[in-house]
Amino acid sequence: MAQQTIAQRPARPGLKIDLGRAFLYFLVLFLVALFGFPLFWTVMSSLKTPQEMMAFPPPWLPSAPQWENYVRVLLIPRIPVSVWAWNSLFVTALVTAGALITASLVAYSFARFEYRGRDALFIITLATLMLPAQVTLIPQFVLFYRLGWVNTLLPLWVPAWFGGGAFAIFLMRQFMMTLPRDLDEAALIDGAGYFRIFWSILLPLCKPALATLAIITAIDAWGDFLGPLIYLNSPEKFTLAVGLRFFVNAPDVGGEPMHHLIMAACVMYMLPMTLLYFFFQRFFVQGIVTSGIKG
Repeated sequence: MAQQTIAQRPARPGLKIDLGRAFLYFLVLFLVALFGFPLFWTVMSSLKTPQEMMAFPPPWLPSAPQWENYVRVLLIPRIPVSVWAWNSLFVTALVTAGALITASLVAYSFARFEYRGRDALFIITLATLMLPAQVTLIPQFVLFYRLGWVNTLLPLWVPAWFGGGAFAIFLMRQFMMTLPRDLDEAALIDGAGYFRIFWSILLPLCKPALATLAIITAIDAWGDFLGPLIYLNSPEKFTLAVGLRFFVNAPDVGGEPMHHLIMAACVMYMLPMTLLYFFFQRFFVQGIVTSGIKG
């Protein structure tokens, strides 16, 4: 009886499942280490002394973490990092707000109204996604130059208030199409206007998509390098993306190398958007998944 029980035990299938899961875990850990190593090295370098930064082979960990490096970044003369941070926050906030408001309005039109040429306009809007930003760079620069906006922050955030971009419109339109039209009809029967339906009924239901769009837009605006590089000339008007490049070109401060301070500035630069994503990643995933349910 014991031999028959041992013979009937399915050992092979269980072994295959365990090996597959172990391989999957190994692959995940390998990818985490691969993509997380630059972040780890940047953070550790930001806590080192200038001597440790120049040592060869370089040490993996600082002998004594230099937390004052982060304070020194904000106090370096001729490099107004705090001003650059404020400019980045200002531009990011306005770009995000503009994209959320105007993209939602345009998406409401595409998702809820029937009119001649609607589908053609939507296809043309999506077709703009295939145009590289460099194609429209010169016409936009000429336009903003004639408006007198060069060397101001206006070219960086004003365009976001004119639709928010094709991707933002597409994302909000797809999410709105998943909402039942019975809500609109019931509100119309009760006497609500179209804007009231949009503002009081549909927009609160679009919170996952709005959160997703806010995260994507904020990260994109915060990390924009080409726009500030083209339109800004004065160092006091730089955003952090361009300011860090200016920071790299500064050779030293009082004869001291700045490599460790540059690393500290990079950590401070990427920290806000990293925290933003981790705090709102649940809404981000929910908005992406739900927006693709219905087309």
